[in-house]
Amino acid sequence: MATITELKCALKETLESRGVLGQLKARIRAEVFSALDDQSQARPPLSHENLLINELIREYLEFNKYRYTASVLTAESGQPEVPLDRQFMSNELNVVEDPSTRSVPLLYGLLSHFLNSGPGEKGGKLFLRGAPLAKDSIARSMGEVGRGGETHAAEL
Repeated sequence: MATITELKCALKETLESRGVLGQLKARIRAEVFSALDDQSQARPPLSHENLLINELIREYLEFNKYRYTASVLTAESGQPEVPLDRQFMSNELNVVEDPSTRSVPLLYGLLSHFLNSGPGEKGGKLFLRGAPLAKDSIARSMGEVGRGGETHAAEL
């Protein structure tokens, strides 16, 4: 007769081999997060940039079947439950897709572009310029935007 320890090991191995154990753990984490999430505390408004970034991440997560992680992202960020239209995302990001790229998340296409592009600015590296919207988004999420939307630069 098998011991409790042996039964636990056999059950764990079976669940792992079927790919179920990871899903169960992720589901439990998502449910715990949902139970602990304080709905009474208002979230900062979702900026246009954060909406796009979150959607890129959600599309990647769902493509890779990280559904519980995607559900936590949606709940925690305040992202709309309904995904943004792919064509809308492409237009907002100034991306033109060919039919072969539509089957994978936009994030893969963006990454591929930067990994495979020829020499860019500054000796082959992309020079990122200041993004005032990003600074405002960060400051807003930290509660550091003053009246009129100005960012307290010393705090960034």
